Amino acid sequence: MDVAKDKLTAVYPGTFDPLTNGHVSLVKRGLDIFDEIVVAVALHSPKNPLFSLQERVDMVQKAFEPFPGVVGEPFEGLLIDYVRRKNAKAILRGMRAVADFEYEFQMALMNRRLDRGIQTIFLMTDYKWLYISSTLIKDVARLGGDITGLVPENVRLELLKKCRNNS
Repeated sequence: MDVAKDKLTAVYPGTFDPLTNGHVSLVKRGLDIFDEIVVAVALHSPKNPLFSLQERVDMVQKAFEPFPGVVGEPFEGLLIDYVRRKNAKAILRGMRAVADFEYEFQMALMNRRLDRGIQTIFLMTDYKWLYISSTLIKDVARLGGDITGLVPENVRLELLKKCRNNS
């Protein structure tokens, strides 16, 4: 008897302004758990993104080209509605340090209140990437620092181009 298995999908939301190797590491590790991960690039953000939504989606798609189980696409609106539309059962989130916990805990509980059938799964960031954030990467790049190895190469090139054009 052949039993068809439903595809297990998780949504990994964020602004990814820009995508870092910490994000990439988390998605790779998530592929050990899920069949598919949708890297959902948020249109709305309380931050003022350096890159447009389309630029961020393009960078995500290019960085994950070698990974057939990863899809990068834009999203807007309520995350839980988007997760339902993707027929996903989980929201994947990373935690770097205790500082991330309070915000992530609050969001996970709100999402659980909105839909008890969708779980939030936290993975600890790999120790190699604990100290980096998109904000820190942008600041270092703007000031001429070397970000090689901290972001995918396509992102590094786009970030350097953006910094040159904005100076």
